[in-house]
Amino acid sequence: MRGDQTAAPDAIANRDTMPAMSDPERHELIEQIERALAIFSHPDDAEFGAAATIASLVGRGARVDYVVTTDGGKGTDDPSVTSEQLAATRIAEQRAAADVLGVAEIVHLDYPDGYLEPTLDLRRDIVRQLRRLRPQLVIAQNPQRRMDGNPFIGHPDHLATGEATLSAVYPAARDRLNFPELLDDGLEPWKVRQVLVTGAERPNLWVDVGAHLDTALAALRCHASQIDDWDAVEQRVRDRAREAGEPVGLPAAQAFLSILLD
Repeated sequence: MRGDQTAAPDAIANRDTMPAMSDPERHELIEQIERALAIFSHPDDAEFGAAATIASLVGRGARVDYVVTTDGGKGTDDPSVTSEQLAATRIAEQRAAADVLGVAEIVHLDYPDGYLEPTLDLRRDIVRQLRRLRPQLVIAQNPQRRMDGNPFIGHPDHLATGEATLSAVYPAARDRLNFPELLDDGLEPWKVRQVLVTGAERPNLWVDVGAHLDTALAALRCHASQIDDWDAVEQRVRDRAREAGEPVGLPAAQAFLSILLD
C-alpha cells in the first residue's frame, strides 16, 4: 500500500485535535463614511439583517444605498398570488422600508428569486454598482452556510449574493482589467475600505443600535407580505439585539464580521 494512503488515518486524527481558530481581532467602523452600500438578496433582507445599523449610519450623515439582487417573487404560501404580483408588492414594500430608514437609491437587479447563483454576470452587475455608487463601506450577506444549530441555515440566494458581493469587492471592483467593458461606460475602479458581513458565527464588530431599534422595527413592519405574526417578529428582533450586545456590554447591538481592505 502506498505511503500516502497509510498516513491518512493519522492525518484525520490530527485534524480532529487541532486547536480552534482564535477569535478575529476586534474592529470598529472606519472614520468618515460618506457612502455605504447594502447588498442583499431579497426585499426585507437588509431590514432583517442590518436595519438598525443602517439607521445609525444615516444618522451619522452617511448616504446609504441598496442593491437587491432578486425580484423576491417566491416568498409566499398564498396560491392566489403570482410571482409577478408578489415581486411588485415587495418592491413597493422595500421602498417604504427604505424611506423609514433614510436610504437613498435602491437598485433592483431582478434575478429570479430562489434560483440565484454566484455567476460572473451577477458579479459584474454588483461591480457596476460598486463603481457607480463608490461606497467606503459595504454591508454584505454571509456566503457561508451556518452549521451551528441555528434554524436559519442559509437561503441559497443569500449564500450566492454574499459570495458574489465579496468577489465583486475584491478584486473585481478595484482591478482595472476586470470587466473592462465597464470602463467603456465611464465606471472607473473603486476600492471599498470596509465590509460588514451579517450573520457571522464569529463577529468582531458591534454597532450600538439602542437609539435606532424602534426605527428599524418600523422599517421591518413595512414588509407586510412577509410577516404573519408581528409581535413574534418584534420580540425576536429585540431579543437578538439584546443577545448581540451582551458580550460587549451594550443593551442593544448588531454584530458583524468586519473585513478591512488595504
